[in-house]
Amino acid sequence: YMRTDSTNIASIALDEAIELIARKYGPELVTEAPRVYKTRSRLAQEAHEAIRPTSVFREPQALKPYLTSEQFRLYDLIWKRFVASQMASAVYDVTTVDVDAARAGGARYLFRASGSRIKFAGFITVYREGQDDGAVDEEGKEPLPPVEAGELLDLLRLLPEQHFTQPPPRYTEATLVKALEEKGIGRPSTYAPTLSTIQERGYVEKLERRFRPTELGMLVNDLLVSHFAEIVDADFTALMEEKLDEIARGERAWVPVLEEFYTPFEQEVERANETIPKVKVPAELTDELCEKCGRNMAIKLGRFGRFLACTGFPECRNAKPLMTRIGVRCPRCGAELVERRSRKGRSFYGCSAYPACDWVAWNRPVPEPCPRCGGLQVQAARDRLRCLTCDAPPAEPAERPPAVARRPRAAAPASAPKRPPATRRSRKAG
Repeated sequence: YMRTDSTNIASIALDEAIELIARKYGPELVTEAPRVYKTRSRLAQEAHEAIRPTSVFREPQALKPYLTSEQFRLYDLIWKRFVASQMASAVYDVTTVDVDAARAGGARYLFRASGSRIKFAGFITVYREGQDDGAVDEEGKEPLPPVEAGELLDLLRLLPEQHFTQPPPRYTEATLVKALEEKGIGRPSTYAPTLSTIQERGYVEKLERRFRPTELGMLVNDLLVSHFAEIVDADFTALMEEKLDEIARGERAWVPVLEEFYTPFEQEVERANETIPKVKVPAELTDELCEKCGRNMAIKLGRFGRFLACTGFPECRNAKPLMTRIGVRCPRCGAELVERRSRKGRSFYGCSAYPACDWVAWNRPVPEPCPRCGGLQVQAARDRLRCLTCDAPPAEPAERPPAVARRPRAAAPASAPKRPPATRRSRKAG
């Protein structure tokens, strides 16, 4: 795979982009000179060009028949961002209206409304993060109607609203990587392992594509902050990585750097081993009953993740894997299908009667039967449904279910799911 932080673009690619913009979108969208961008980080590795199409004339729709859905979406994103990066800026008309209202008793009130309207679309013609509807301003509100200074307005209704300060949104994979870049923590080669490690160890869980800390994650964080406050500080991590970069460039000797760090760190580890108490994550009680003794089962955390265990331990040592039921019957034996996790942490779906029934699938099965043959359907690309029996063309679901792992190569795996092919990670186009 190729790894690059660079925003550099070859001159031949810039010439192609300008030619395509003038021919396809109009000469008014061509900038006076090619746009040149600077990398945000001084530690960026710029041995390569930015991620871009090999030729901008290879438009996404022309290549769509030869690409999978994921390949097409990735190429479409890269192509649009690259073309938009060389187009003229968008221009907005921003309108602010002050309404001077007076009551009969003499009290006066000032009301203010703001809105914006696209005057010149510019690069938004090709690509825009978020909403692409030209009738909505950047904040998602309808633009203000035309008004004139001194115009009398009729009060139709007054809507009092109270707004509270909202907490910052939870991190997604993209926003977490962006925050690491801004703080100078990590490098492009460490971002992917960081994201996978915090999930595999159960420190966070992903809900609606956002990371949410688990109880274990908050417990580990509190212990580290209490006993290793300097080590887990973001500034310390960034400074240490800067020193390591200086060592790699031959600007600093490595022995003094390690001595400066390790001597106090060794003392802190010894002190923490003596003072940190053993803490257990409290078990989560469930309504499921133990089939051996009739007591309630509880969700506990073990070496390989969460599992169900009898609350009667140690008298009853019954334990079993924690399975998430999805409300769909197995097409082979009729038992309920459950969500499982592979050893690498990837979700798949199998029969709850395993090992008696070894039916599995990578894609999430849905309750709606196939309208053609009545067979089991699973979620395919772009939240469409695909039948595993007749392999009917994907159809739109009645309700959009949550996104799941991508489709395996086999249409309907009969035993254990095969390992999927490795994917490539790509940074944003420059």
